[in-house]
Amino acid sequence: MAANLQGNNLTKTFGPLLLFENINFVINEGQRIGLIARNGSGKTTLLNIIAGKEEADAGEIMIPKDVRVAYLEQDPQFLHGTTVMQACNNIKDRASEQRAKKILTQLNITCFEQKVEELSGGQIKRVALANVLAAEPDLLLLDEPTNHLDLDMTEWLEDYLRRSKLSLLMVTHDRYFLDHVCSDIIEIDRKKLYQYKGNYSYYLEKRQERITAENAELDHANNLFRRELEWMRRQPQARTTKAKSRIDAFYDLEEKVKQQREQGIMKLKVQASYVGTKIFEAQYVSKSFGDVKILKDFHYIFKRYEKLGIVGNNGTGKSTFVKMLTGEIPPDSGRFDVGETVRFGYYSQAGLEFNESMRVIDVVREIAEEISLGKGKKLTASQFLQHFQFTPETQHNYVAKLSGGERRRLYLCTVLIRNPNFLILDEPTNDLDIVTLNVLEDYLQSFNGCVIVVSHDRYFMDKVVNHLLVFHGNAEIKNFPGNYSDYRWWKEENVKREQAQQSKQQLKQQKDVPKPQGKVTEKKKLSYKEQREFETLEQEIAELEAKKQQLELDLSSGSLNYSELMEKLTSIVEVNQLLDDKTFRWLELSELA
Repeated sequence: MAANLQGNNLTKTFGPLLLFENINFVINEGQRIGLIARNGSGKTTLLNIIAGKEEADAGEIMIPKDVRVAYLEQDPQFLHGTTVMQACNNIKDRASEQRAKKILTQLNITCFEQKVEELSGGQIKRVALANVLAAEPDLLLLDEPTNHLDLDMTEWLEDYLRRSKLSLLMVTHDRYFLDHVCSDIIEIDRKKLYQYKGNYSYYLEKRQERITAENAELDHANNLFRRELEWMRRQPQARTTKAKSRIDAFYDLEEKVKQQREQGIMKLKVQASYVGTKIFEAQYVSKSFGDVKILKDFHYIFKRYEKLGIVGNNGTGKSTFVKMLTGEIPPDSGRFDVGETVRFGYYSQAGLEFNESMRVIDVVREIAEEISLGKGKKLTASQFLQHFQFTPETQHNYVAKLSGGERRRLYLCTVLIRNPNFLILDEPTNDLDIVTLNVLEDYLQSFNGCVIVVSHDRYFMDKVVNHLLVFHGNAEIKNFPGNYSDYRWWKEENVKREQAQQSKQQLKQQKDVPKPQGKVTEKKKLSYKEQREFETLEQEIAELEAKKQQLELDLSSGSLNYSELMEKLTSIVEVNQLLDDKTFRWLELSELA
């Protein structure tokens, strides 16, 4: 198998910070590799080096001359006044222009002469994505391709990449995307590179095996270090040559035990401030922007300790809904009646403007010196920051030096340390690394308060929420009792059922078409057994329709626990299948009746 790219002994520093040292890797034809590392470890820097936008301090990137490379940057930038088609600057001929238009259309970009400054951030990302895909590269570099993409677009891209034959190196925090697309994972951890032959699930398993082995080795090194430290303290100043070699070995060992030990992610269980039984009630709320309807007489009573996910395509009103709840945007009619004990903690897409000259620790201390864990236990601001991957050293960095992901982490800390009892998180996963996402997920699972999450991250939603509001647009909102995977499965089953019903309807219409006059043949009649079957089917179909209606009522009640929900979802699939089979048989027999 030919190599599309080879990285040899790459080293890169950022000021005094060493990002990675002497790393080696190969990307072969057809390999789809996910690159995983904590924020600030050099993921984007490595992509920029491969793309020729930055230079390594040492080492080299080798790409065969006939290999075409395309790069989707995390935040694509286009010149003011550029049209959508002009932004697709990888287009070299008429054929690739048609590919670009086709992909743009599939990504819901249809006005090709629109100026880029008139587009949203999500639309700009989709234009840049169409540009790199239309070029049909041999090697595709993607930096956070799912940021700002809604669920439908993410699943479209997932399917596109899975079916393509191109080689791929991508950075993404979307763990389902990694699982479904990648054949290999590479990880930058403590300046070294580790390779795993498998998808994200395989990587998690093998990474844990590596960490367990490393920790055992470090335990041994720590024990040896303690013995050698005692020896060092006992020795006189004069050293023999033999002792000198032992002293050198001691200093090597000392350096080794200074390595950061991976203890696994500690669960951060913070006690939320008290929240009463009354949370909020949306009382027949309506909101429109011109002809675009967001809500129409929307009524909803939010329950205590509820964890609600909000999903839907871009532009359907998800962010507007939470801004109305927090009072940032007024409704056109109706009102949100919020309980007196509710203390909102709002993490918005826009983020927070920091004082660039402040240190990280001071930003958090300005809000609170400590946070309560309950039962008299507390965390200092510094200890709290450590849970979100800010080491004691990085806590004294100036905000101006932080990466985009580190700023989002700091913003998250400023929201959580206020000790809210109702968290509203609008796209919290964008720009956060997977380690931080795991910490946040554990935090939310044990959070003793209320949560609303607006997110396109399917994995995150599955772990955190227990039911959904699905925004379809034009003020159509569905209350679904389950997580995203439950909803996706239910939706797919509905599509299959509708397709089956359409097929049967078409078959019936074909049978209803008058046959041309010709030789009259005697119509076959139902046998006695078929007649009994025909009559029984009518009764069974009526009973199944009633059962289906009751199941749909149960599913929309919002009162089912998880096991009851899964039981009902399984039952409705079985009922739909039986209905399809019996209806089809009834249609066949009705032709003879």
